[in-house]
Amino acid sequence: MKIVTAQEMKILDKTAMEQYAIPGLLLMENAAKAAADVALDMLEELSGIKAVVLCGKGNNGGDGFGTARWLMNYGIRVEVLLVGTSPEEIGGDAAKEMAMFRKAGGEIHHIKSDADFDYAEASCLGTDLIIDALLGTGFHGELQGAELKICGMLQKSCKAILSVDIPSGVNATNGMVAEGAVKADVTVTFGLIKSGLLLYPARDYAGRIVLADIGMSEKLISECGSRKYLLTADIVRDLLPVRFDNAHKGDAGRVVIAAGSTGFTGAAALCAAGAIKSGAGLVSLLTPAACREVLSIKLTEVMVHGLPELMPGVVGGNASEEMLRWSEKADVMAIGPGLGISETTTDAVLDFLQKTETPVVIDADALTALKDNLGILPKMSAYKVLTPHPGEMARLLKKTAEEIDRDRLTVAAEYAAKWQAVVVLKGVPTVIGCPDGSVYVNTTGCSAMATGGSGDVLTGMIAAFAAQGISLQEAALCGVYLHGLAGEIAAYGTVGLAAGEIAAVLPAARKALESATPEEELICNSALKMLK
Repeated sequence: MKIVTAQEMKILDKTAMEQYAIPGLLLMENAAKAAADVALDMLEELSGIKAVVLCGKGNNGGDGFGTARWLMNYGIRVEVLLVGTSPEEIGGDAAKEMAMFRKAGGEIHHIKSDADFDYAEASCLGTDLIIDALLGTGFHGELQGAELKICGMLQKSCKAILSVDIPSGVNATNGMVAEGAVKADVTVTFGLIKSGLLLYPARDYAGRIVLADIGMSEKLISECGSRKYLLTADIVRDLLPVRFDNAHKGDAGRVVIAAGSTGFTGAAALCAAGAIKSGAGLVSLLTPAACREVLSIKLTEVMVHGLPELMPGVVGGNASEEMLRWSEKADVMAIGPGLGISETTTDAVLDFLQKTETPVVIDADALTALKDNLGILPKMSAYKVLTPHPGEMARLLKKTAEEIDRDRLTVAAEYAAKWQAVVVLKGVPTVIGCPDGSVYVNTTGCSAMATGGSGDVLTGMIAAFAAQGISLQEAALCGVYLHGLAGEIAAYGTVGLAAGEIAAVLPAARKALESATPEEELICNSALKMLK
């Protein structure tokens, strides 16, 4: 399922009208009908008979006029409040929708004076449902004047709110939210999902998302320039490596992991567990010699080997050569979880990355080693996946984590291309940028997964899937999706999840994915729960 920015949707609308001969008024009318149908469902749930529609001057306001007219046709009492503009300023298709609403017997209350705002407040308090059609996907910046005042009024009303296309005050591209933005119970969005609706903080403002078909053909949508996608069960199910009935451990792939140091053996153990539980046939762990014994006890199914040390628990000496030797036996290498950030460890990591030709998953302390050495990445011979969380990405780019989170899709896409790597930007939601220009927004996971070691499990998972014969890009998509699904299953919606529990339920999560019906997927999938 494609997702689009505000600009991409604008271009898609223009293409529909100019190249596919779909009148703009028809698109608006289809959108209005879809919004009215959602509103009618909400009113039935509320046992309500009245709706107040707040309209602005743009196309979003036109959708609102059309929605109001359809609701009148359904027998609903409707009141339309025009905010921030006058009827004379409304043009284009929105003016035609306004005229049709008036011809059908509808009245428009122009909200401009203090007395008008008092009237609007009383109307909002006396209705069953408020429909927000004030500001559409073109909004950016801050709410001002009448729009700010009326949006604040909506929240104080404590009434159910349906937003048309996007809540007023929400940036449709990056999910940033203006002060006073509308917090909807339901958002009905048209044609394609806007990327901002899937990103925080906007996701908290959108409520349940209903995606409405407004008459754009599959051909038109397929030709849309966006290469951003919602990562769903259908995609992952088609990518998962196949296990044949007569398979042996050699067929299932060999993963070698370089991880762990004194005090951080848990990261290495969790990474190895993620690889084993994701189906890798053989997993070997390289760790400082002083950590070998404790990890051998922790990991019954993993072969643990000691790396040369500078001092107990700190990688040094010819550790890079040892990692290279082992990587030649591996289908995929993973490096970084808990490995340490000493100078000798950093040197070993950088030397290894520049020399290896084995596909590699780079995480945690290996990412820290790269923070002043990013020029290595596009020159590497090996295919690679980087798995930073926002703090790690911020260190790499010398920005703040807040700056990274403000534009997750752009950051992941830009640096996947620049580094010629798959970039798994972890967080809510996790975004996967790919060297081919595609970007995926994950739809699984829950807040209980906010626990130490969760990312280490994911690193092992991605390595394991790639070792079983699919590409690193495909492995990253499978790993991220199943990681989130396993977290949802293990957590049962509660706080207190341990990272090892995510690894433990990975086989069950995969089985659930492979056998689930669409209805069951909606139950298990935290982002798609929002979709009707």
